[in-house]
Amino acid sequence: MIFDGHAYTFPPLNGPGGFSDPDALRRHLQQAIAVHHQPELRAKDRAPGDNTALIDMDDWPSLDSLKPSDFRIAENGRFEWTSEGETYFKQYFPPSVIDMSYPANRLVAEMDYAGVDKALLHRTPYLGVGNDFIADCIAQYPDRLTGLAHAREWLTHADPDGSIATVERAVNEQGLSGLHFLPPQLDLYGYEGPWDAPEFLPFWDGVASLRIPVFFSLKERRPPVMESYLQEVATLVRWMERYPDVPVVMTHGMGWRMFIEGDGLNINEDLWSAFDNPNLHLQWLFPIGLGSVWDYPMPQVRSTIEDCVNRIGADRIMWGTDMPIVMRFWTYRQNLDHIREYTESLSDEQRDAILGGTVARLLGLDR
Repeated sequence: MIFDGHAYTFPPLNGPGGFSDPDALRRHLQQAIAVHHQPELRAKDRAPGDNTALIDMDDWPSLDSLKPSDFRIAENGRFEWTSEGETYFKQYFPPSVIDMSYPANRLVAEMDYAGVDKALLHRTPYLGVGNDFIADCIAQYPDRLTGLAHAREWLTHADPDGSIATVERAVNEQGLSGLHFLPPQLDLYGYEGPWDAPEFLPFWDGVASLRIPVFFSLKERRPPVMESYLQEVATLVRWMERYPDVPVVMTHGMGWRMFIEGDGLNINEDLWSAFDNPNLHLQWLFPIGLGSVWDYPMPQVRSTIEDCVNRIGADRIMWGTDMPIVMRFWTYRQNLDHIREYTESLSDEQRDAILGGTVARLLGLDR
């Protein structure tokens, strides 16, 4: 079974996206697009631009840093804004995302073409909040799609009861299979502390009682980048020690871009040591993280692939894609063939685990 461990569906991004404030989704999108590494281009001639009209980079992790710039959701995968009378854009999605939505039938069509059997839907607030849309996608394709619940991170310490009720409903009534938690969302609303602080524990205790896996998307939250990222990893290690019965997944990989060294990756030992905890699983999403750096089939990461399998084990590694966003670099088939055809050092059993067995077991679907 080929199981994409990290994919997306999302509602039209020019709508509310599950927020009660109709402008909230746009603000989340403006911050996310402003700080993303995709290049800013002037619309009339594709000359290089910058993001200074979108955000104050001295305080980039906060929604309060956004500037009025007529930021707008365009079409064909683009986001646009105006600066000094000129239109600029960033191509965040591939141009095939024509109407800036990605319903379940489009993902399943891509899965059919690439030969992918199942996909696990992930979450991020700038693609919409609330669990109803994801639950509806799964209801349309119950044999093909499963999904993660989401609770608004910035409310989990302020309203733990309401937040855990949201997750309980998603799991017990809507059929979702785990929780996706994104710590950088806390900074958007002014919380800069660790997410295992005492005020978060009522929420985490409730999540742990559900006996579901938790998927953490870690990245730097404040400069300096490396120090901030490793602090997040240290928080994760403490969290796992407190909740030793909860399976955990580090999504997207190990912050690959931070560890580029020459023509390869040099992973920090402090990061490797986090995987001494047997509950920690790793997602491989090399193309979305490094597709703007190295071309297909990316031989530069083969030694890292071998290191991950040797140091972590294939039974704790899962393949994912970030579909449809990754198609700005590689096709869905190339994402799959990268593991299926260009990992000569792996055994068939290891490859089978990475391409589906690990995530199926983690979600209890192998039964």
